[in-house]
Amino acid sequence: MEHIKVVAFDADDTLWVNEPFFRETEDKFAALLEDYLPHHSINQELFRTEISNLSLYGYGVKGFMLSMIETALAVTNNTLDVAIIEKIIAYGKELLDKPIELLEGVEEVLHSLKPHYRLVVATKGDLLDQERKLRKSGIDHYFHHIEIMSDKKEKDFEKLIRHLDILPSEFLMLGNSLKSDILPVLSLGGHAIHIPFHTTWVHEEIGHRIEHANFGEVKTVKEILPLLRPGLVNDNA
Repeated sequence: MEHIKVVAFDADDTLWVNEPFFRETEDKFAALLEDYLPHHSINQELFRTEISNLSLYGYGVKGFMLSMIETALAVTNNTLDVAIIEKIIAYGKELLDKPIELLEGVEEVLHSLKPHYRLVVATKGDLLDQERKLRKSGIDHYFHHIEIMSDKKEKDFEKLIRHLDILPSEFLMLGNSLKSDILPVLSLGGHAIHIPFHTTWVHEEIGHRIEHANFGEVKTVKEILPLLRPGLVNDNA
């Protein structure tokens, strides 16, 4: 990877904790409706609603909140108590106000790589929410460019790479989602390294192994340092 000029980071569950907060909220939501359906059935209904709404609302807390309300109305046959709607809205606001918990090693890695590469955030989700997270994270100053996408398809990464005025082979993407962070970049001829997170939304799972010359996988974000630049850890100690 000696030709890499830009290193791009996914945000949620790559730079900071995100998915566990959604799962906690999902559990509270299911508990609200336990008089109507079992917990797992509520989760399944919510997932189906979220997927059907992605083209309308995109990714993020606001779309999740609307999908919870829609699911609750469907499960209760439109007899939902207003108090439950108020609780769902409150759950959404709690999600938006969650503290930012940087994953271990993130700031050390950014500090080490910044003198040698252009660093980029390439994430999807609600614009206002993701901008707020970056601001609260305290790490936004490390990044040359921040790209908040409505989705992560080949065309979205192609647009980003073109904006950065580099070749796909000079672009490296780091992220926890094989579906969104890895496969589109590999298809364009870029490089991608998967950093698994212990909790992943089922929509982001692909169900098969990736065999590609430009693909790698590490257990933690700190493990990318010797891969990107041998001796970099010692040089920046």
